[in-house]
Amino acid sequence: MARAGARRGIGRQDVLIDEGVPISSIVLLLQGRMGVSVSGIGEIAQLEAGDFVGEMSLVDSAPPSATVAAKVDSVALFLDKQLLKRKLAGDHAFASRFYRALAILLSDRLRATERRMAYGEQESGLGDETTRLKDELDPAVLDQVSIAGERFDRLLKLVEEVAMRDARS
Repeated sequence: MARAGARRGIGRQDVLIDEGVPISSIVLLLQGRMGVSVSGIGEIAQLEAGDFVGEMSLVDSAPPSATVAAKVDSVALFLDKQLLKRKLAGDHAFASRFYRALAILLSDRLRATERRMAYGEQESGLGDETTRLKDELDPAVLDQVSIAGERFDRLLKLVEEVAMRDARS
């Protein structure tokens, strides 16, 4: 991904995705912070380093459902959506890992949305150790987060190496 993507700086308040406007890239935020907003509602989320932007367009063909703009000067890796789709179609091991990570990401976002809407805040009242706290990570997710963190660190190093080589050329 690091070699196939284009690393770009993003200025504060620059818009990466316009609600309703189709996109051609999936974006991995390397540094900085983004705000996600929806017309008529306002800001609904903030994204930080390690978050993907535009990943829902890989799952369905609907145009983006939100606007994403930089809250601070940021750096991101832009991955051409068609190139990524070809890689996913041709490399089944990569596709398996990628879609699993995407499923975990989307599941986490859905759970966070449910909590904000107060669906997930009911407590069982059992009070025993098997009762999961509302903000506690699922053990399966925790294992994946550790692995994903290591992979993200390697990806950041690789992106930096590619950027340094490109700067020397």
